[in-house]
Amino acid sequence: MAILLADVGGTNARLALARNGMIDAETVTRFRGDDFRSFDDVVQQFLQQQDDPRITSVCIAVAGPVSGGIAQLTNRDWDFSEERLARLTDADQVRLINDLTALGYATPALSGDGIGILREAPEGRHRNGQALVVGAGTGFNVCAVKVLSGGRMTCLEAEEGHTHLPALIMQRLQEELGAVKAREFFSVEETFAGRGLSRLHALRCDAEPIRSEHIAEAAAAGDPEADATYRLFAELFGLMCRDLALRFMPMDGMFLAGSVGRSLSNRLELLIPAFLMQEQMRRIPENVPLMLIKDDMAALHGCLAALD
Repeated sequence: MAILLADVGGTNARLALARNGMIDAETVTRFRGDDFRSFDDVVQQFLQQQDDPRITSVCIAVAGPVSGGIAQLTNRDWDFSEERLARLTDADQVRLINDLTALGYATPALSGDGIGILREAPEGRHRNGQALVVGAGTGFNVCAVKVLSGGRMTCLEAEEGHTHLPALIMQRLQEELGAVKAREFFSVEETFAGRGLSRLHALRCDAEPIRSEHIAEAAAAGDPEADATYRLFAELFGLMCRDLALRFMPMDGMFLAGSVGRSLSNRLELLIPAFLMQEQMRRIPENVPLMLIKDDMAALHGCLAALD
């Protein structure tokens, strides 16, 4: 008997089996989304490769909204149904969760090489059992985590990426780009996902958009225009994290995840001053440790934890 786990993004799906409360590392398999018409086809092929084990439970982390046992990928035309997965796998328990929710469930178990400490908070600070995962990559979202009495935990769903930008961030964009260009940044996700950095550079330089990772590489190599864009983006991201710290008060830690989070973790001298720049309620961000999720298996571990 085994548990089926999956972390499904717009580009790849990673599947694994868990037995006796542990993920079987030899079963972890990555599938390219372009090779399959549906996620159900991925599941069928994976289970065939694993000699069709008896599946008792299923937990799937989806990079998209989940509601009422139904989910839809944001960046691929795949849909998911707990009822359909139950029929497909003959499992007694099936759960669909958002991919950020999965990372939230994984946070207590992150250690060693799976976690990077970006900024330590003062010893003896007040702790409240609350943490926050901030995922910035192809999209943007957050997951608030609360540890309950007895050690159990809950993760709260959100769609932070589709909220309006905080006024201070919009003000900085208007100062740098002018009011007309600043209107291009109409939501948190359109500003802080990877395409936000690409758009910011194109608008600053009146140039054609280039991929966000190329901007980061050019900035690191000393290109003055790319460096100016990257500095502004890091400042804006730090301001966003500061607002999130006040909104969610994650005194047990703010965990960055995703390609944008990983990129900015290498330029903390640009991010942290903005995180701490506002005097109002500064004691809160000052006491929030910043971490980076580095474990590629974190979402799978979170799926396993979510079934408890």
